[in-house]
Amino acid sequence: MSNSTSNAPMMPAGSSSFFEIWVNALTKPREETFSAMASSPKARATTAYLWVFFGTVVQFVLSALVQSGKLRTMLEQWGYGGNLPAGGLGFTLISAICLGPILAVFVVVMFAIVTALIQWVARMFGGRGTFDQLAYTFGAIQAPFAILAGLVMLLGAIPFVGICFRLALGLAGIYVFVLQIIATKAVNQFGAGQAFASVVIPGLAISFVCCCAAAAGLTLVGASIGNIWSTINYSLQGLQ
Repeated sequence: MSNSTSNAPMMPAGSSSFFEIWVNALTKPREETFSAMASSPKARATTAYLWVFFGTVVQFVLSALVQSGKLRTMLEQWGYGGNLPAGGLGFTLISAICLGPILAVFVVVMFAIVTALIQWVARMFGGRGTFDQLAYTFGAIQAPFAILAGLVMLLGAIPFVGICFRLALGLAGIYVFVLQIIATKAVNQFGAGQAFASVVIPGLAISFVCCCAAAAGLTLVGASIGNIWSTINYSLQGLQ
């Protein structure tokens, strides 16, 4: 006896609202889910950018409710703290207006770069998808996760139980990683091994570049400190 439910066609992602698409991306971790999204006529990278921008701003505002003190210090260091209110909701809103969009633009740029690298590697493995399709599915994952992360950070401020929420956020990050692999596999129509490598290789490459940059920076700082110390030591010897 055939299972008519499992063979029923899924509703095209183009006929769903963004909220339904987000819910499906997080709660239906199947290739069919992301294949339907990728085949939607609305599968464009610009839509994903708007989603990620919005999700990041919301996450920032929720985080600002917990870390308003740190935000004030940051604004003062940047020279914007002269006329800020003493604290409270007003300060939080001003901080979010000043820093939220800036942070969101940076996150969107990084999202675009990482997604492009993943799709580039996927094409090397024989992937058939496009950058727009992968960005659209990734955006449907990252945007709601950013909002949920902001809520978890807000709940993480609760004494004693906050550590449980932070632990849950770490586990959710692993879940998002798995969803990205499933989405990459569905969009590019290849094996799980290729999808895993497509997601991991760019991350390892970016981490390697960051480590090299950090090592180079530390070397330059160490050399500068050594030169300063030698100058000070030479000056002290001349005074003797």
